[in-house]
Parts: sequence; C-alpha cells; structure tokens
Amino acid sequence: MTFSTEQSRNVVVVSNVADNPFAIDIAYAVGQLEDIADKISMKQFMNSEFCPRFISDEQDMDNIGHTLDGKIVVIVSTSSHLKSRQELAMANLIIARAAKENGAKQVVLVEPDLFYSAQDRGPRKDLGETHFERDIKDIKKFDGQPFTAKLYAQLLKLSGVDSVLTVHNHSSSVQKIFSSVFEGDFHNLIPYEIYAHYLLNSDILNYGDSGEGLVLCAPDKGARDFVKEMFDTLGLSKAKFIMLDKERTDERKVEITLHKESEHTFEGLEEASVILFDDMVRTGSTVVKSCQFLKQINPKRLVFAVSHFYASDEGRERMAHPAIDEILTLNTLPTILNRDEQGRLRKKLVVLKIEKWLAQELCRIVGFPQAEELNPYKIDMSSKNPRFKRKIWYSDELKELHQAAK
Repeated sequence: MTFSTEQSRNVVVVSNVADNPFAIDIAYAVGQLEDIADKISMKQFMNSEFCPRFISDEQDMDNIGHTLDGKIVVIVSTSSHLKSRQELAMANLIIARAAKENGAKQVVLVEPDLFYSAQDRGPRKDLGETHFERDIKDIKKFDGQPFTAKLYAQLLKLSGVDSVLTVHNHSSSVQKIFSSVFEGDFHNLIPYEIYAHYLLNSDILNYGDSGEGLVLCAPDKGARDFVKEMFDTLGLSKAKFIMLDKERTDERKVEITLHKESEHTFEGLEEASVILFDDMVRTGSTVVKSCQFLKQINPKRLVFAVSHFYASDEGRERMAHPAIDEILTLNTLPTILNRDEQGRLRKKLVVLKIEKWLAQELCRIVGFPQAEELNPYKIDMSSKNPRFKRKIWYSDELKELHQAAK
C-alpha cells in the first residue's frame, strides 16, 4: 500500500530522533522516497537546546516560512534508549510548532505507546474520568502528583498537533481527555484483525476447526471488552471465554481468582490451549501470577499476548517463568526487536511488526484513497524459538505453518 506520487508529495513523515527505524518503515509504506534525514535536520545548539529545521531549497527566497504549505506532517514517536520520554515529548512539541509555523495544514502525531498514560488521573475526584467509581484509596495514590496525561494532550494541541494516533491505549481517562482536547480527532487503534489472523493461521496454539480446546482469558474486568472483541473477531463458535479477578493487597502484591462474572468456569477446560490477553506488561508479576493460577486447568499450552512489552530486567526475569509457554507482542516499543533486549525470552517471544498496518490506518484517517493490503504485518522471531521456520517472514505465509501443524 502506498499513496500516489501526487499524494506522497503532500505528506512529510519525520521522527523526533535522527534515525528511527520504525518511522523509516512507516515513511516507506506511505511512499516517501526521501530519507527522513533529508526532510528534517535535528539541530541542537551548543547549550543543548533542540532546534529542528525542515530542510528546504537554500536558493528559494520566495517561499520562506511557507515551504510546508498544504502539506500533512506526520511525526512518528516511539520510545528510545538514547533519549528519555521527557526529551522525546518536548521534541514532538517543537517539531509540531516548526511544521505549523512553516505552513503545514495538518500535523499528525503517531505515537503507538502514548506517553504519560500511566499518569491518567490526579489527586482530586474531578481529575480524570474512569470507568469505575474512584474511592479514597485511588485518589490518595495520586496525592501530590500532576494529571500529566491531560497536560501532555493540552501541550500537543497548543504546539500545533491536530490529530493523534496511538495503539491499544488502556486508560479510559486518557482516551476521554485526548478525545476532548482533539475534538474527536484522537484514534486509539486496536489491531484485532492482526492478532486474529496470526492466531488463526499460525501454529502458536493447537485447537479444533471451530475452536474446540481454545480458551481466551481476560486478566481483569478492565480487559473484558477487548478480549470479548477478540473472541468475536476470531469467530470460533466452540472456543471458551474466562475472566480473572485481581485484588491488589500491596504495591506489588496481587491475589488472582476466577471472576464471578466470568462467562465460563474452569470445568471441562483441562488440556486446553489458553491465551491470556493484556494491553501492557512492565514488571510481569501480575501476569506470572495469573498464568500460575491458570495452570490449575493443566493447559496443553499457555500463551500471553500483550500489545506493549516493556523489556525491563525485572520483567524479562519474571516472564521467563515456565508457566508461560510463549509471548506474543507488537513492536510498539521497537527495542523489543533487539535480541539482547529479549534476553532469555528470545526462546519464547514472537513480535508482530505493525508499521505497514499503521501506515494503512494513517492513510484512511487523513482521507487518502488506498489499495488496502490484507494482513499488513510482518513476523519477527528468534531462531532460538522452537517454532522458528527460516522461510516464514510474511503474514500471508502463515498458512503453511498452520497446515503443517495439523
């Protein structure tokens, strides 16, 4: 999928760091032939202040301040080991302002893992709209802190950002504040079809043609709607759906039980293939406890699927627990593709690369006609993974694996 030549001239894809492979792949997918480094200069003064410059013809004296007239500027922002999120967020603001002050008609921020989403409410009841009634304990957790998600949204809007695209944001409070600030031009993209295509066509799980022996699991009530939508997207009539409940007894201690509203109980689930879905994992403690709890049903295979994987040392160590057979994730945090970042987890980690899918969604949102590509993702897997097959790289080649597993 690419824009036409005329359309691609009207889109300028940049990043908030000099060399971002994720941004480069999105730029290529939308038909930008020039390198990002030839579109914007990441200038920094001797006093360390950041001053980006959209590159223009040095001999052009007629269009000063108007070199981006009529263009859509797309800023692709992902986490990096080289710069903190604070530095990256500030860079987004300055690049957006530079784009607008040089004539851009629209600025779009593509930030797959939206910054400051953990700081999604403040120390008063009116600071953050949640899907639950905030009690005194919840409010106290934020005592003395800022409602940073709201500040970030307001600063992005003030700087000139018109639209924000993110992937699987978990916070209803963040979704509401960004939708309000951007007047509905906030897009929380959830790749149900990508997850479903991989699960239906790969050999990551074994189950019957109608879903016999397959169990989808939500870790808590907050994830219920997402997992239920995944269940419906898979379209397997004989699959089962269960929901867990977690009660936090301490800052890092939780108790896991079967939720009283779970659609199915553990009865008859022995030897099933189980997949536990969640939006993000940081330390991995709750995930491992949930998987240990699910081991009661003696599953044939237990897979953890997560959109945002923070590969911290603590998380990697915990997630290596034998209760988890395999981890399915997206590359919203691109460092997860680094084998050193994966560590021992490389043996049971598979990453779905979504740059082309995001480019396609971006095309739809900005209103450019497109030739839709089915299953626009790639698969990254270490050769240490027992399921590794050297020739399987593209999503449309998965069927060979699926058939071979039967």
